[in-house]
Formats: sequence, structure tokens, C-alpha cells
Amino acid sequence: MDGGNNDKTHLTFQNVGLAFSFIVFDALVSHLLRLGVGTSLVTAATRCIIQLSVMALVLAQIFETGNPWGIAGIAGLLNLMGTLETVINKAKMRFQYMFPSVLLAMVGSTIPVSIIGTRFAMAIRPFWIADQYIPIVGMLCGSTISGMVIAVNYVLKELHENRDKVEVYLAFGATRFEACKPIATDALRLALTPNVNQMSVLGIISIPGMMTGAILGGSSVQQAARLQMVIMFMISSCTALSSMFITVCALGVVVDGEHRIRGDRIDTRPHAVYRARGRLVEGAKSGVNGVVGRVKGLVGGKGGEEREEGERERLLG
Repeated sequence: MDGGNNDKTHLTFQNVGLAFSFIVFDALVSHLLRLGVGTSLVTAATRCIIQLSVMALVLAQIFETGNPWGIAGIAGLLNLMGTLETVINKAKMRFQYMFPSVLLAMVGSTIPVSIIGTRFAMAIRPFWIADQYIPIVGMLCGSTISGMVIAVNYVLKELHENRDKVEVYLAFGATRFEACKPIATDALRLALTPNVNQMSVLGIISIPGMMTGAILGGSSVQQAARLQMVIMFMISSCTALSSMFITVCALGVVVDGEHRIRGDRIDTRPHAVYRARGRLVEGAKSGVNGVVGRVKGLVGGKGGEEREEGERERLLG
């Protein structure tokens, strides 16, 4: 039986390549229908392959050693990378001090929830067992990113595009928290909706990945189901905590202590990383075009001189 399970779950990069062909097919369909998402699909899938391959190499070493400091370092690295992903790639707009706010929101939600949930809800002793704790932190970070991005994008969009609604409340004497309460409520409702929907269909419509992995790993179906319950409750808790914290931070920064909306604290431009990349690309294009222009000028100059000499000969003749 064990040998059969190992044969079933032994995958190579040929299997990955076959699965990648599904993404290529979707990209081709996008290109034919002019949907404009083909490049994003292929880029995201390529990033997925590279990131998971690197993570597998790192985790293999951590799992073998079981060093608590290494486990803590991986947990911190996951939170840091999640913060960078949120601020640089996911957020359409940013506010001042967003990076430390997002980092604090992630660390303050994922680390306590993962420690308490692993130690008590999952009854793992010690809680820092590498092959148990690190995957949980990774899942919590991923869900936390989604919730925070939805919340902060909604808050900043409302304060930037519909600021007159908040200013009316402020003009009639409302505090900044009273004026911004509807925005905060809607932002948190949107941020938590995916988790609510996901929990409502688990076990009836979908079988989640954690439960599937536990079953493939040899656990009983009952144990896998209970493990998935614990994980989903931890994910929902992290998403709620981080979304509430980042929503309060965004509102507190953009609407200052004097009850004014500070539009200058909202950055609607692409992130500095993408602006720098754009400048580099434009510079490279300008350099290539300059070289091509000079080459064409040299070739065209020689051809022009030959044509002029031929015309003179014809005129003299």
C-alpha cells in the first residue's frame, strides 16, 4: 500500500510541464479573444514554478535540521515577502507608512494565531516542528495578503475618488472615525467575504487542498476534515485581524487628527520599483534605437552617395 501511494504521488517536472500546458492553452485563448490576461497568466505561472522550486530547496534543509531559529527565520521571511507582495504588486494605491503598517499587521496576526492554533487547537508539541508549523504560517500569510489588499484598495479608492461624501460628514461636525465608519464597514465586509464564502461551501461543493494533502499523506478522512476545520478558522481569524488593523491604519493616516482628508498622503502612481523598471526599459529602448539609427544612417549615407554619383553621370551623359 505504501509503495502504491508513493508511486501515485511521485511527480517530476514532466508532470509539471504537462500541467503548465493548461496555462499555455488559457493564454492562447486569451490572445485569440483579446482578453489581455495571457501574459499575466504565463508570468504568474512561471513565478509559481521558480518560487516553489526555491522554497522546496530551502524547506528541505530546514526540515532536516529542525533548527528553531531557522524556523523562526522562515516565518519572518514569509511575512516580509508577503508585505512586499502586498505593497509593491497588489496594492493599486498606497498611503504613507504603508510598508511598516502592512508588516505589523501580518506579523501581529499570523504569528500569534499560528502559535496558539498549532500548540493548542492542533495539539502539536512543540509547536515549532518544521513540517507542521511552516506550512501553516505560509497559508496564513497567503490569506492575509488577499484580505488586506481588498480592504486597503477599497479604503483608498473611496477616499480618493469619493472624498466629498466623507467631507460632508466632517463639515457637519462628525469625527474622522464617525465619518469613515461606513467606508471601514464596507471594506471589512468585502475583505472577509471570500473567507465566508469558502467556509460555507467546504465539504459540500469543494474538498480543500489541506484536507486532500492530509488524506494523501495517510491520515484518516475524519482527522483530515478536523484539521481542515482548524486551518480554516485560523485563516479567517488572521484575515479579520490583519484587515481591521490595516483599515484603521489607512484611515488614520489619510484622515488626519484635524479631521481633514489628506489627499497628498495617497500615492496613485505605480510603485517606485515599477517606475524605475520603466525608466530602465525606456533607456534601453532609446539606446537600441539610437544604435539602429546610426547604423541606418551609415548604410543610407553610402547608398545616397552612390545614387548621387549615378544621377550626375546620367546628367553629364
